[in-house]
Amino acid sequence: MSRTKALPAIALLSGAVLVLGACSGGGGGGNASSGDQSIAEMAVPRGESGDGYTSPETKESDLIQLSLDKPFTTYNNATADGNSSYNTYALTLIQTGAWKLDGNNKVILNKDVMESVEVTSKDPQEVTWKIKPGVKWSDGEAWDCDDFYMQWFTQSGKAKKGDGSPYFLAAGTTGYELIDGSCKDNQTFVGKFSEKYPDYQDLFSADVLPAHIVEKQAGVEDITKLTPTTDAATLTKVADFWNTKWNGFDKALQPGSGQYVMTEFVANQSVTLERNPNWAGKPGGPKKIFMKAVPDPVAQAQALENGEVQVNGLTQPDVNAATRLKGLSAQGITFGAAPGLSFEHLDLNFKHPALSKEEVRKAFFQCVKRQDIADKLISEIQSDVKPLGSLIFFPGEEGYKDVYADKSKGSAEEAKKILSGAGWTQGADGVFAKDGVKASFKISHTDIPRRKQTVELIQGQCKEAGIEVIDDTDPNFLDERVSNGDYHVALFAWSGSPFKSSKKSIYQTGGGQNWQGLSSKGFDENFTKGVSQTSIADATKYYQEADKALADTYGSLPLFQMPNMWAFKGLDRVYFQSYYGVAAFANEWQQK
Repeated sequence: MSRTKALPAIALLSGAVLVLGACSGGGGGGNASSGDQSIAEMAVPRGESGDGYTSPETKESDLIQLSLDKPFTTYNNATADGNSSYNTYALTLIQTGAWKLDGNNKVILNKDVMESVEVTSKDPQEVTWKIKPGVKWSDGEAWDCDDFYMQWFTQSGKAKKGDGSPYFLAAGTTGYELIDGSCKDNQTFVGKFSEKYPDYQDLFSADVLPAHIVEKQAGVEDITKLTPTTDAATLTKVADFWNTKWNGFDKALQPGSGQYVMTEFVANQSVTLERNPNWAGKPGGPKKIFMKAVPDPVAQAQALENGEVQVNGLTQPDVNAATRLKGLSAQGITFGAAPGLSFEHLDLNFKHPALSKEEVRKAFFQCVKRQDIADKLISEIQSDVKPLGSLIFFPGEEGYKDVYADKSKGSAEEAKKILSGAGWTQGADGVFAKDGVKASFKISHTDIPRRKQTVELIQGQCKEAGIEVIDDTDPNFLDERVSNGDYHVALFAWSGSPFKSSKKSIYQTGGGQNWQGLSSKGFDENFTKGVSQTSIADATKYYQEADKALADTYGSLPLFQMPNMWAFKGLDRVYFQSYYGVAAFANEWQQK
């Protein structure tokens, strides 16, 4: 899952986003070729030049159909309960923003809609976003500073009710909460930061929603007049619409500002996009893009083989699907795989009677054989896969250290020693118990085959340690339960951008996406220092300390970095951008 400005949870991330500043790396690579153009070369879109992107001339094509693991669910991907990578994959074409990421995770300015983004003052920090004149939503209304103001205001967490709870239920507030925002004119948004924030490029990159729709529906004349001290009745009306009224589908309420606009939505099944007649840049290639959910990865491969779709976008890596797709090159099918910005993990709920005990969490970490899981479920896709040793860094990034190797050795004996040493005893059923509490809990996850296989492996591994693991498969887990903390152990993936700051909302005490109730003073203090540094080098040492502090809580166990998989036929170039998905640059697709 995925969350943004928060992380997207892939299942999502989405729920969240990562932070490093303007950087590149972590993507790229591949193991297939299409004619004389390798997959790795496709990571750089045709419209990229220097540090910017401008939509290129593209030959018009007809309907392109693509498959994804899970369905699109909501137009407002910035809410805590709606934020998902699978929404991001469609919305990247519908809702434009200030920045784009290429396939190598390089941050590039979206020159179709932006004149510039500049740091206009370093101390105190001030950033100015300059929007190109004439940019419009598909309904003809201007895409301008009002929309930026609303994004800042709704995701800043500054508007609070009398009881201290926020009016706007945003997935995350990181970065926005530091800003005092204002519109200098219709094309210029100015953000004055209360402290240094080097990851400003992660702001306004997505989720820029139409302020004019909110104004009309909530009866507010000018959204830029809203402040945290605006009367409760007005804030309530605006928040009620923003929080809930963009669910489902109503074309009149959901215009597009990107290359495409949504024209049809079938709940839990599909979404149809068509070219935006008011798009500011050059029109996309496909006249229509049809995205449908196919949860079974092998079924996705079959649909591509049978010509039912032209593109597979497999956020969830699957060995059987990979094997099948690799064998179809003679049919003109190109297969690609590359390390992504998502990581599979287990979140332990601190409210659970057994998991509230540190010794149970420690024992659970020790009995999980992470390398065995990675070997069985990922090695066919990425032969050198290793257990992920960090919640903050990916392998290859500056600062990466494995802080989980000693904490998760895959040793049933080590786990038993921990529990026995803390006074737990094994019952006749072989399960440890103490004071009427059994070392027994459920692992909840969506109905993705790899996830079920993961739980089956863990069940066998931990049974040897006297820990009972129960499978809890729920297709709606990420949509309806995870953000409410309705689980014992949650198995899903966080997906992010190349920035780290959005992880604050996941692990900070009381953070908007900290659904497990984790609390670490060491993380809170060090991560706060990290995100306020002016350089990556200065931030890294604090992020490393924060990472170690997280590991010491035994609250979240990273399993592996997830490779993205995709395949296509009949198109000149397709690349799975690790945060925005396989359709990130669908406007460039051309039929062969």
